[in-house]
Amino acid sequence: MQDEVDRLVAAWRRERPDLDVTPMEVLSRISRLATHLDRARKQAFADHGLEPSEFDVLSALRRAGHPYRLSPGQLVQETLVTSGTMTHRVDRLLAKGLVDRQPDPADRRGVQVGLTDAGRTAVDGALDALLESERALLADLPQPGREAVASALRTLSLPFDA
Repeated sequence: MQDEVDRLVAAWRRERPDLDVTPMEVLSRISRLATHLDRARKQAFADHGLEPSEFDVLSALRRAGHPYRLSPGQLVQETLVTSGTMTHRVDRLLAKGLVDRQPDPADRRGVQVGLTDAGRTAVDGALDALLESERALLADLPQPGREAVASALRTLSLPFDA
């Protein structure tokens, strides 16, 4: 059984036998899978009226636990975007009624962003749809294989998290 990456690698080996193209066997598959996953995620979010960037903010608030509130700075850290980008995202979510802004009880000058009931419903529904979609993408991979892939990908990604 061959996939598109096998054909791509074979062509490069034929045309450039002087190169070691074995990294493509792993990383080209990761790249192609990332494209499929990105499409599935966008669809799961769109089905719940969300953009991926909006889901990122709402899911950071949801993961924070009750009362589902974070400062804008904490949201920036959780989502790895700039403060200007975060302000824009929060403004969009405010307009949709999915978050609110309230004074920070610990800092009179600060604010906290919190999930509204509608925001919690949206993020929970989008997460359910996302997980259903991701389970379908992994359906042909037995659990031991999933664990092995997860472990290998963790090893590859750890240096980027440092």
